[in-house]
Parts: sequence; C-alpha cells; structure tokens
Amino acid sequence: MKKYSSLQEIQKSLAKGQLTLADLLSYYFEQISANEHLNAFNEVFFHSANLQAKAVQEKLNNGTAGKLAGMVIGIKDNICYKDHAVTASSKMLDGFVAPYSATVVERLLAEDAIIIGRLNCDEFAMGGSNETSHFGVVKNAKDHSLVPGGSSGGSAVAVQADMCLAALGTDTGGSVRQPAAFCGQIGLKPSYGRISRYGVIAYASSFDQVGPITSSISDAALLLEVLAGADQYDSTVSPNQVPAYSEKLANPPIKKIAVLQETIDSDALDPEIKAAVLSSIERLKKDGHQIEYVSFDLLDYLVPTYYILTAAEASSNLSRYDGVHYGHRNTDAKSLTELYKKSRAEGFGEEVQRRILLGTFVLSAGYYDAYYQKAQRVRRLIKEKVEALFTSFDLILLPVAPTTAFKIGDNLQDPLVMYMADIFTVLASLTGNPAIALPIGNNKAGLPLSIQFVAGQFNEEELLAFSQQFLKN
Repeated sequence: MKKYSSLQEIQKSLAKGQLTLADLLSYYFEQISANEHLNAFNEVFFHSANLQAKAVQEKLNNGTAGKLAGMVIGIKDNICYKDHAVTASSKMLDGFVAPYSATVVERLLAEDAIIIGRLNCDEFAMGGSNETSHFGVVKNAKDHSLVPGGSSGGSAVAVQADMCLAALGTDTGGSVRQPAAFCGQIGLKPSYGRISRYGVIAYASSFDQVGPITSSISDAALLLEVLAGADQYDSTVSPNQVPAYSEKLANPPIKKIAVLQETIDSDALDPEIKAAVLSSIERLKKDGHQIEYVSFDLLDYLVPTYYILTAAEASSNLSRYDGVHYGHRNTDAKSLTELYKKSRAEGFGEEVQRRILLGTFVLSAGYYDAYYQKAQRVRRLIKEKVEALFTSFDLILLPVAPTTAFKIGDNLQDPLVMYMADIFTVLASLTGNPAIALPIGNNKAGLPLSIQFVAGQFNEEELLAFSQQFLKN
C-alpha cells in the first residue's frame, strides 16, 4: 500500500472503493510491527481500533461518517482514553487505566477518527529528547542513533515512519514543534486555551497545550477545527468561536514578518539551519512578503523564566503522586513519611525528580520572591514585548531548534545543555501564542531542517493559511 500523506488522499481512495478501513488499519499495524525497534508505541490498541474501524466503515457505507473518517491517529501517552492504559511514560503510573476520556479523545471519536495506540514520550512530558521514558528511548527513523526530539518523540516518529497518519502530542515548551522538526514533520502548538486540557495529565498547567503532528497542513487545520472550542470541564479554554480552519487555507494575503535578529545571530545556531532559514527568508521576500529584522533583547531570559515557572507548576501538579492518593506505592516502608519518600523515589525518574526539586525550591518561603515572582514579572515583560510586535507585524519568524537531531546520550548528562535546546520554542509557550514548525529540507547529512512561525493570539487561521502557501511554493 502506498504512503498516504493526508486525510484527503485517504478519503478519495475510500470513496472510490480502492481502499477499506480494515485494509488501512492492517497496513498501519504492519508498519508498527516492522518499526518496533523505534520504540514509538507504548501500546497498540488492536482491539478497540478494529472495532472503531468496523463501525466507521459502516458509516462510510451509508453516508453518515464524520469529518475524520479514515484518519488513523496515535495519542501521546499522557492523554486519557477511557478503559485504556495511560502512564505518561512513567513507572509512577504503570498499570493505570483511564476511567474517562480526555475531551480531545471524545472529539476525535465523535468525528470518526480511529485511535491506534498510545505513543512513547519523555516521562510526564519532561524532556527534549524522549530519553527519559520509563519504557526506553525512542529512535529517530531517519537515523537510529539519533533522538527524535521530545517530549512528544513517539508521536513524531509514528508519523515520520508511517505508523499512523497523524498523532497528538502536548507542547509545554516546544514538545510538539521540536520533535516535528527533528523528524521532518509539521508540528502545531495552538494558542493557550484553544484546545481543552481536560483529561491530559498535567505538567505545567499554564503552559500545557495539545497539538497535532502531521504530514500536511490540511490535516493540522482539520484536527484543530475538530479539537478546538469551549469545554465545560476546562475553565481555561477560550469561548471564542472556532473558525473552519480547513476551509480557509487558500490565497492568504501578503504578510509583514518580523525576524528575531538575536535568534539568527545566536552562536548556538547550527550553520546549516541558519543558511536554510536565511534561504527561506529570501524566498519569502521574492513572494512579496515584507521582511524586517527586529531586536528581541529578552532572548537570554526565556529559558530561565520558562524552567523556573514550569518546575514550580510541576512541583505542585505532581505532588498528588505520593503512593497513597495516586501512583506507585512502595511495599517496604515502615512509616508514612518513609512511604512517601520511597514511593516517589521509585516512581519518578531522575529528570522528573530534578524538576520537582527545582520547583519546590523556587516556591519555598525564602526564595518565592527572588525566583518565582520575579519569573512571573519577566514573563509579563516578554508577553508585552511580543504583543507590541504584533501591532506592527502579522507573523514572527525564528528557528525551531539550534541544532538538528543529536546523538542519543549526548546531552542527557548535562541538563543545562538539554534545557538550552528549548531557547527558540519557549517564547510562544511563555506568551501563549500559536506557533508552527515547518520542514525546509535536509542538511548535507540528510537530517531534517525546520523553520518556525508564530502568530498573534488565536490567529491560527492566518498561521495555517500562510503555512500552506509557504510549503507549496
């Protein structure tokens, strides 16, 4: 069977009778089996996926199928799906079965998508390489010695290796965009509050956002259209009307684009990524877009601010996993205090423990003002600066990551090196703006290169239409 790169292609084949959902699902199961060494899936939902395929095929036959009929999709292993295991790739939740489905899962199923399995990720979505998972490292399909990016590494590899048409990840500081970039896919982080977080295991609640990884803009737009919108179970979701993103991808107007000078001039930026980004800028100029280089002098504050705030929120969110209320429970403890200590020490991996400790420290009485409150003030300054840019520009352009996919194990021993890999993605996370990672070819070694665009708050319609044009030209 040929590789399908969009739902439109699949639906055309289904309509012509050239394909059935049973055939399609069988193909993806075979692909998963053939690529088992990549370790992208924590579990494949053979039974429920087959039942869903049969039900959707009947709807297709009688003309009542939903928008996503024919889409086989994987979900990151921190998204709840009723009666299916969900672990956030952590020993802490090993064996836990979700008692309800996340809003995003309910909306996928309501439009007749087929959920094929849960995808490996960094433990509790904390990591940028998918090396912290309790279930082992995910490998980049392009080169098995390289990381796929994180934390949604399994989601990116599943799409990259054609194990499903699309995948859902979560993006806290770049965890959809960076793995999409490392694997040559499209990664969309919607505006904060565009998609419900109900049923998504929390890492940092003021940052977390569900986003799709796809091979086409049309699929990213359709998924956002289905998933977005108000939800009674999540008070942080915007009540704003959801546009028909998938129907508004044609003929976007000329844009005025701000290029963040400091990101292009950064010493950390790989020369081949820089050259590819500059080449893309020249192409945009030829297409008539107005390009202006602007200074963003707060670049050096992005990563420290992000990690102080997300660690603080992680410390709070993960306090519930104590071996009593939730999570792994030590069986040898002789006292309640010992039970807490041993359960958490055994259940959480090293990186999660590090972030909990950091978060607990910055929230402690002697350091709350010095770190946490100061970081919140800096976040406000960053947001105000970005908002000011959007009074003059339609989009902001910058790289996705300073390097291409790196070797497994290279950055794991130095957390600071790993954290600095987020320098270009955390901007949109701190401000809550929508951002997208788009492939722009390969380097000399054949590794994917990518570029990032950020739009104004809740302006995904403009971002997606522009992205469609950008990839076509």
